Amino acid sequence: MFRLAVTTLRYRTAAFLAIFVAVLLGGALLAAAGGLLETGLRLNAPPQRLSAAPVVVSGDPAYHPPNGSGSAAFPERHRVDAGLVAKLASAPGVSKAIADRSFPAAVTDATGNSSEAGTPSASSTAGASNSPGAVAPGEGGVRALAGHAWSSAGLTPYDLTAGRAPLGGQVVLDERLVGSAKPGDRVTVVVGGEPRTVVLAGVARAQHRVDVPAVFFADADVPAGVDAIGVFPEDGTSVRDLTKRLQLPQGVKAYTGDDRGVAEYQGIATSLPLIIMSGVFGGMVAVVMALVVSATIGLSVRQRRRELALLRASGATPRQVGKMVIAETMLVGLIGLAIGLLCGRFVGNWIFGMLADGGIVPPQLRYDQGPLPFAGAAILTFPVLRLTVGFAAGRAARIRPIQALAEAAVPNVALSRIRVIIGLVFAGATVAIALSTPFMGPANAAAIGGPAGLTGSIAVAILAPLVIQRALVPRITRLVEKRGTSGVLAVINLRVRAVQFGAILIPITIATAIAVGNIYSQTTQQKAAVEAFTSNLAGDVVITGGIPASLTKAASELPGVAASSELVRSKGWIEEPYDTSHTSDAWPLLGLSGPIYKDKVTKGSLDDLTGNTVALPPGTAKKLKVDVGSEIGLRLGDDALVKVKVVALAEGPSGYQSLLLPAQLLAAHTTTGLPSQLVLKTTDKLHLDLSKWPGTTMGGRELLADGLDTGLGVDAWIGYLLAAIAVAYTAIASVNTIAVAVLDRRREFGLQRLTGSTRREVSRMLGLEGLLIAALGLVSGLITAAFTVLPIALATRGGPIPSGPAWVLAAWIAVVLLLVLPTTAITGRIAMRAKPMDALSSPVG
Repeated sequence: MFRLAVTTLRYRTAAFLAIFVAVLLGGALLAAAGGLLETGLRLNAPPQRLSAAPVVVSGDPAYHPPNGSGSAAFPERHRVDAGLVAKLASAPGVSKAIADRSFPAAVTDATGNSSEAGTPSASSTAGASNSPGAVAPGEGGVRALAGHAWSSAGLTPYDLTAGRAPLGGQVVLDERLVGSAKPGDRVTVVVGGEPRTVVLAGVARAQHRVDVPAVFFADADVPAGVDAIGVFPEDGTSVRDLTKRLQLPQGVKAYTGDDRGVAEYQGIATSLPLIIMSGVFGGMVAVVMALVVSATIGLSVRQRRRELALLRASGATPRQVGKMVIAETMLVGLIGLAIGLLCGRFVGNWIFGMLADGGIVPPQLRYDQGPLPFAGAAILTFPVLRLTVGFAAGRAARIRPIQALAEAAVPNVALSRIRVIIGLVFAGATVAIALSTPFMGPANAAAIGGPAGLTGSIAVAILAPLVIQRALVPRITRLVEKRGTSGVLAVINLRVRAVQFGAILIPITIATAIAVGNIYSQTTQQKAAVEAFTSNLAGDVVITGGIPASLTKAASELPGVAASSELVRSKGWIEEPYDTSHTSDAWPLLGLSGPIYKDKVTKGSLDDLTGNTVALPPGTAKKLKVDVGSEIGLRLGDDALVKVKVVALAEGPSGYQSLLLPAQLLAAHTTTGLPSQLVLKTTDKLHLDLSKWPGTTMGGRELLADGLDTGLGVDAWIGYLLAAIAVAYTAIASVNTIAVAVLDRRREFGLQRLTGSTRREVSRMLGLEGLLIAALGLVSGLITAAFTVLPIALATRGGPIPSGPAWVLAAWIAVVLLLVLPTTAITGRIAMRAKPMDALSSPVG
């Protein structure tokens, strides 16, 4: 039977090619998902600027709820006590300890433009070399820089190539930033948003690749605080022994090897986002692959009923027929799996690169994909393939020879009672999920409503032949039949061959539901979050960038400015009393310094929001049993626990409430130390020269959304990756399935042509069939997607109308039509290439 199975592959190339490509793609994507999981678990980020220090001590970058589970990345740099430097330097086995402090800086070049420095964690130029001029300017001539104390140059290390170490009022620049300047020249450096004229004392070069160019200041000119401490062991002391020996306070950790990158780059704090993404991504790939492969295998087996029946009639046992079907399909599938695993590395690197470019993972994080992801992909793919083949082979083996010959002539479209019940169960689950989603909060709407698209797709996949038959209502069939004989035959074929056309319907429906559902769910949630976080702020002019006090004062004193407020955004947690509603997920914190908040204040006054104070949502205050005048403890984004007094109860958009704090209090606990925006309410046209404050820009209210962290980044990328999977599988599965189905009808086309039909009439019939099945797949997919998108819109925006670009839907419809119609036309021409009599005697189809 194995030899017969191998021989069969020669005559069923199209069918087995479809299985091969589907398994290949599934194996590659599962291996990539496994690589994302391993990367999230390892969190390896080889250090650059801190690479010379064998041990790096810094604050734990992850917040661990005191009475909850899980962890979350601190949104700000978690600094350590400056006194720890001397303590570590005097510890046994320590040769020296060097403190490092990173802070925003900007160097103005000779043309008056500025090269703005964010923190090294916020932005970096990947792939930059250490040669002069290698740092490519970003938007508006901005380069990624960071300010440091000259004493921390040894952590890289940097060596002077010209000049000397800086004294007060002097700087040393990375050689990539010098341009035409030379030691002794005056340069303008912007620190804390304020320009300073300093002397260029020297030029330095890193001994190895460092993506973020450095600006070194005299130690006395560096802002207070310590980000990390590089610890060097004495001769004869191993790094491992020293790390175990160090006595560190709670919330402070020592890192060695590639783990030192956690201390250098902000955002590498917790593996949770990558673990969630890889889990959802891998699970969806497995489900979609199972549905597509099972439909393709089922179509292939059904088309061979005649030859399988002849095998049975010639003496083959059901067991032998089943073994043959399993052997030939598994042979093709395993070859596809092997090649897919070989492609898994490239696919994983490509996906990880997109995540890094999208800001979901730090670009310095290393993509790790050892043997385990490939083994996991193989272990997961093999049973999926084996089970789907087993179901198809079992039905092929059980069928009686006479019944098989009859079904080969007139296919049976009746579904078993069990299959109908299972399909209805999934359909009922879809409805139940959709009905419950609007009652969830915005934060949980996607998690609850998202699976509706998957369960609905499974229901359509199970009931596909029934869906096709029920969709052919008289109004539609009359419209098609007006096209003449070709239209009549197209309707008849769709009814009689509903099972075969169901294999084409399934990938189109699944892809439409996943792609459209995920994209519009994300755009709807994103729009709702942005509207919620910006609609409660009054103001028509927004200035963005590091906002120094001098800019705030100058803008507020301008004619036509009715009110102004600095704006600071961060995240934090209420710990005293402990708020169980926000454990690993943080409260949005909004810092204000002026009267621009528009939502209702039910008690107290926001005029008292100065010093160490806070305004709470009324519902939260009631739950925590606090009121105006009470004192609570807030864990801010840099791990500082601050005691604040409640001065007001301020409402916010349902599901999107924020804690309101004084802007100066919150800014002091952010990485930059500055407000990020200045919001102005104006009564006249504003004239403000921002050249005095390099790095700032001015615009309208649309700038309020700049840099806004809605917490949907990972969810959005999961949705977009799933949409990409849907597109890829639709393209492959649709093309292959259509090709298999059309090429199998050679005899039918030959008979039609012998009875008087022309090639053009047969092609027109095929075109109408393709158009109908594509339209039905789009409608089924859109209805399924609606069970996800509309409830999420109700939960997040209060209405059933989703938001998102209309061109996405139009583009998707065009993609499906461009996949189905040309493939049908091309394969139809191939199927009719032979003469009618030759087609009737064809061994295949």
